[in-house]
Amino acid sequence: MLAIDTNVLVRLLTRDDSEQAKAADQFVSKGAWVSHLVLAETLWVLDSVYDLSRAQIATALEMLLNHKELSLQDADVVTAALDHYRRRSAVDFSDCLVQEIARKAGHLPVGTFDHNFSRLEDVRRLR
Repeated sequence: MLAIDTNVLVRLLTRDDSEQAKAADQFVSKGAWVSHLVLAETLWVLDSVYDLSRAQIATALEMLLNHKELSLQDADVVTAALDHYRRRSAVDFSDCLVQEIARKAGHLPVGTFDHNFSRLEDVRRLR
């Protein structure tokens, strides 16, 4: 299976450059893998560059999880992170993903200095 970079995933979602979107569609047409890093970068771009709302970002993530040609790394982890992201309005998706990756690996709690992140289960705020 092929893998894709952040800029390809952004083109698939935003469709803001028709030539690049067509090339992205063609590249993933036989299946493509999306790593956690590419996913986190993409959602950051959607937030900071495209100024999408949390609801729009959650919808985009759902679309990726249900995309017939894309395979997200540890889709179960991504789904759990999306659930946390939807329930906690002050926590970034990347933080939710870090927590769920750590949970799957059996390395909890997660230590952080971030007050909002520390509100998640199995995340400990350091002082």
